[in-house]
Amino acid sequence: MLKNTLDSPLDSRGFVRALLAPIAALALALLPACAERADPDGSPDASIRVVATTGMIADAARAIAGDRAEVRALMGPGTDPHLYTPTRTDMQRVLNADIVLYNGLLLEGKMGDALDRARTADRRVVAVAEKIDPEHLLHPEELEGEPDPHLWMDPVVWRLVVEAVRDVLIEADPDGADLYLANASAYLAELDALHEYASRVLAMVPEERRVLVTAHDAFGYFGERYAYRVLGVQGISTASEAGVRDVERLVSEVIDRGIPAVFAETSVPDRNIRAIIEGARARGHTVRLGGELFSDAMGETGTYRGTYIGMIDHNVTTIARALGADIPASGMAGRLDD
Repeated sequence: MLKNTLDSPLDSRGFVRALLAPIAALALALLPACAERADPDGSPDASIRVVATTGMIADAARAIAGDRAEVRALMGPGTDPHLYTPTRTDMQRVLNADIVLYNGLLLEGKMGDALDRARTADRRVVAVAEKIDPEHLLHPEELEGEPDPHLWMDPVVWRLVVEAVRDVLIEADPDGADLYLANASAYLAELDALHEYASRVLAMVPEERRVLVTAHDAFGYFGERYAYRVLGVQGISTASEAGVRDVERLVSEVIDRGIPAVFAETSVPDRNIRAIIEGARARGHTVRLGGELFSDAMGETGTYRGTYIGMIDHNVTTIARALGADIPASGMAGRLDD
């Protein structure tokens, strides 16, 4: 196991889950009966309405369903799913949907409980990450037997989730099966190309530099797939807090290994990463900010980085270049300059 997680108590993670559960449940319970089919976005014409919690799941659903479904993501760019609290409009969208797709594995805190209660005979509510074989899941010691929910960081594992999304769409809409199968096949081929690119360029980084230091430990699947050691200042969930000891330990690791760069994340404050840079400087070692990675959310909607492929292409290219690989900044598809 190449993944290493710094000390991070589970108590705060459990506290946040417990806090969000009644909030999400109350939001669901208080919606009036007339909201059952009310569309907050005024789009009543779609034959199938799909709501996904994260952008990554929504991206897969859009790619597979094409124009046959209206797909909406509850969480936008920069949103931290560990701390996410659904709004009244979010819950209206859930109640208006034919299919609700969420990650599960406790990624969405206790929102999963509220989503489960939204399940009816006419509304499918599916935790897609819980549909794959458990043998593909990582179980960090920090989570005391619970799996790491950040499956999308490994395109090979994520393709299994994409297949689960495809199967849910087919079950809900058998008449669209041929379209869903064809679109899913094309999307899976893109994931295969993404994995091939990641394998190639990440292997160009000198072996002693294959250490990924990030704001929180969302990159375990990435590290496992591409043989990188992953060090997060915070734990698996951003609900945990990093202490001075955690930062000092990472500063020592960065200095001892001569790591040239550390990475911020778009959905997590960068103060801890900045503290590592300053701590290393105080001890005579220069480490720079290698860039900002997408961890729990994709980039801006309507951009290349606002797709799953673009998100991972950005991450892989940013990491490889910052740690010493001589590759173009334009990435796998030449679109990172867009």
